[in-house]
Amino acid sequence: MSTLPGYTGARISGCWSLRTDGGGSGEDSLDRLLPPVSTSRRKSSTLGKTEPPLLRTGTRTIYIAGRPPWYNEHGAQFKEAFVIGLCGGSASGKTTVANKIIEALDVPWVVLLSMDSFYKVLSPEEQALAANNDYNFDHPGAFDFELLVTTLRKLKQGKSVKIPVYDFTTHGRQKDWKNVYGASVIIFEGILSFADKELLQLMDMKIFVDTDSDIRLVRRLRRDITERGRDIEGVIKQYNKFVKPAFEQYIEPTMRLADIVVPRGGGNMVAIDLIVQHVHSQLEEREISVRALLATAHQSQPLPQTLSVLESTPQVRGLHTIIRNKDTSRDEFIFYSKRLMRLLIEHALSFLPSKACTIQTPQGQEYKGRRFSGKGITGVSVLRAGETMEPALRAVWKDVRIGKILIQTNLDSGEPELHYLRLPRDISEDHVILMDSTVSTGAAAMMAVRVLLDHDVQEDKIVLVSLLMAELGVHSVAYAFPRVKIITTAVDKSLDDLLHVIPGIGDFGDRYFGTDGSSSWIDEEQQEPHSCSSEV
Repeated sequence: MSTLPGYTGARISGCWSLRTDGGGSGEDSLDRLLPPVSTSRRKSSTLGKTEPPLLRTGTRTIYIAGRPPWYNEHGAQFKEAFVIGLCGGSASGKTTVANKIIEALDVPWVVLLSMDSFYKVLSPEEQALAANNDYNFDHPGAFDFELLVTTLRKLKQGKSVKIPVYDFTTHGRQKDWKNVYGASVIIFEGILSFADKELLQLMDMKIFVDTDSDIRLVRRLRRDITERGRDIEGVIKQYNKFVKPAFEQYIEPTMRLADIVVPRGGGNMVAIDLIVQHVHSQLEEREISVRALLATAHQSQPLPQTLSVLESTPQVRGLHTIIRNKDTSRDEFIFYSKRLMRLLIEHALSFLPSKACTIQTPQGQEYKGRRFSGKGITGVSVLRAGETMEPALRAVWKDVRIGKILIQTNLDSGEPELHYLRLPRDISEDHVILMDSTVSTGAAAMMAVRVLLDHDVQEDKIVLVSLLMAELGVHSVAYAFPRVKIITTAVDKSLDDLLHVIPGIGDFGDRYFGTDGSSSWIDEEQQEPHSCSSEV
């Protein structure tokens, strides 16, 4: 294989490492391109493959290996997603290379973003040209770069984004856009991926897929005829009139900007292993231990003003006595927990905004009252224990929308990890009641709040409600998110060496769902009377 014109190259593990020696062809047409970047290299090693860490049900995909914290103990984003830019001619095998990288990476929360989704909406005149294969889809002007840059930047920053869905049959965008969130790695592929300065600045690694032009033409014929309903004459006409000239003018010259050039596309596993090795090393460098930092922070600090603890009336105190008692049967634990949840939710709703209003009573008299002044309320439960609070919220707020977030602790690292979320559309406009049964260090609660903020929920519209919290958890959430309201029925002083709340309530989820299997569970018929009355 000969070196590229104008560049010296070295063959590295089946791919090209490029060093710039001068200007490339077509430079006058690439006024938005950045100058070439330096090329530090890492050694490649072949990576073993395992089954992807997924659990698929009918309509859901849950990652068994979750997303670790992407923020620090202050609640601010600590690391951005790692962005891989894939460029190459039409039908060069970019998507195949992307899928091979995803398969070899074997990490969850990888997003594949295609430039094809960002074609501009065509006018009626342009639609007519496209129908006759006279519209140039390979020209930079065919793409909505403004929307593309904004979307990729938000996704890199960890925000939730909406991706347009382009229909190649009708040459238009579909009505429903795709929601994407939570990328640790973003693979962005397109024929003009390197043709914009702002896009290039968002990329951490740039890869050019170099495939012979004859092979690309054969692939394009097969794809456009079988998948996009085109005829062979139209495909060849479009290729000769637009695709081939655009490749020579706009795409091929951007090869000089690539960190790695991959010959032969998806069949070059040596090159793909090199890429995967580098991405893995970058992800390892970005790891952070949030829970360990939280466990040593906020010592001897006064409780924040954003905290509201339900008044410890004899009724509340009695309910706590029952549910904290290790000898309480599961049936009684559930019953009295639900009573306490109802009181907690009622208390939390009093912190929602309201405005004065006047209504007419059935007796024809005016009554000066108050009415909720927000747009809507959404309840979001942190699975699984937070889900037990949903009935209490539904019982006091008609037609409340419900979302769910699954966060679990990684047993090896001790860090919370995000595995699954389902949030209602337009949640950013609502006040959100975030529900979790207990909060110890606050690490999981912080992750849940961060997820809501990434979906553009305003911080001062989030109300965190929990039956029991440790002081450390209160401080952690309040310090990171000072405008989040924190509502609970009790705050315990300390944590044990296993970060359990002391004196605590035990594992709420296990006690509620009966999944701990401990001998402390006593059937009601066998249970001895409590030392305190169970009637409150």
